[in-house]
Amino acid sequence: MRVARGTGRGTAVELIKPLTYMNRSGAVLSPRRADPGFDPSRDLLVLVDEVALPVGRFRLRAKGSPGGHNGLRSVEGALRSPEYARLRIGVGPLPPEYDDMADYVLDPFEPDEAEAIEALLDPMADAVECWLTEGIDVAMNRHNRTGGQVDGQPGKADEDDGQGRQAKDQADGQTDRGPEPPTPRNR
Repeated sequence: MRVARGTGRGTAVELIKPLTYMNRSGAVLSPRRADPGFDPSRDLLVLVDEVALPVGRFRLRAKGSPGGHNGLRSVEGALRSPEYARLRIGVGPLPPEYDDMADYVLDPFEPDEAEAIEALLDPMADAVECWLTEGIDVAMNRHNRTGGQVDGQPGKADEDDGQGRQAKDQADGQTDRGPEPPTPRNR
């Protein structure tokens, strides 16, 4: 694993990048579970790619299931709990020309996709700083938006994503954030 240590908004911070395959990424957290001062629900924010969100969107979550994400499954297994925050970064759905999800998420972004991801860096950094200083609930309320204007772009969270997520997202207050995504997704 690679670790960077520093201070963010007056708080000690560790950035940990696993060097394992994604489905073993939770292994870096096992030693922290033994630390009595470590509370994953308060002290951990996992950044993860998310095919259920379009490119150019992100969503903060306080907890939840791993869904089909093997990296989150590994984290949950290592922590023995789903109680940890996530910053889900949209990479778009698996296109029909791909047979394997791993091939898709490991392929480089197209130039327009890379531009959309780059446009998220400042808003995601703001969301992480908010989580760090004010907690996940405030960060979600501030950075997960519905409708209206987001970064000067019309919001798209009020639209159904074709998979029935609109009602669930609105019910649990978890909506997405980011500039308009490029469509369609082609890698």
